[in-house]
Amino acid sequence: MTNQKRKILIVEDEEHARYLLERLLAVNNFDVQTAEDGQAALKLLNDFSPQIILADWSMPNMDGAKLCEKIKSNPEYRQIYFILLTAKSALHDKVTGLDTGADDYVTKPVENDELLARIRSGLRIYDLQLELKKSEHDRALLEMAATLGHQMNNPLSAFTMAMASMKKNIAQKNLDDIKDDLDLMNNAIKRMQEITGKLSMLKDPSLTTYLGNTKMLKL
Repeated sequence: MTNQKRKILIVEDEEHARYLLERLLAVNNFDVQTAEDGQAALKLLNDFSPQIILADWSMPNMDGAKLCEKIKSNPEYRQIYFILLTAKSALHDKVTGLDTGADDYVTKPVENDELLARIRSGLRIYDLQLELKKSEHDRALLEMAATLGHQMNNPLSAFTMAMASMKKNIAQKNLDDIKDDLDLMNNAIKRMQEITGKLSMLKDPSLTTYLGNTKMLKL
């Protein structure tokens, strides 16, 4: 991440304002794309994955507030740090803007140093959210591993013991006991199938504590 330019999408219908913002950010070593309205911005998101979106509130077709609502309602894009740019300065307008899900609000005319400071702050927040998401993902993997290790241990142990017993009975030609070994192995397999089936059907997982602070999925 540190070796790559940070990506910012500018959404502004006024050509001159769009050009000035693009030049400011490009000079400050950002990778910049621009769009004339919210609809055009949404089309860019598939190929351009910005960490920051700067969007004017008042635009034709789809304004910045509506674009923000769409961005924040989509789990794929929700993490993007969204800054609304607007000439509206009244407190109730700012509250309305933030209620759409915007992360920040900058009043026009934009002061360059202030905007760059807001962007740097937004990038720090974006990175922290990314780290949090990664740690949650890693924790989920550990919980899944703990669950599988605990749940599978008993049937695997039973299967292993039955196999060892069957080898012994085959060597000693105890044919009647081999059937019992096969039954034990079959039951162990069914138990493992039940566990994997429950995992594949899990929709609303809850956790339980096992051996100290180890967390596992509750099956």
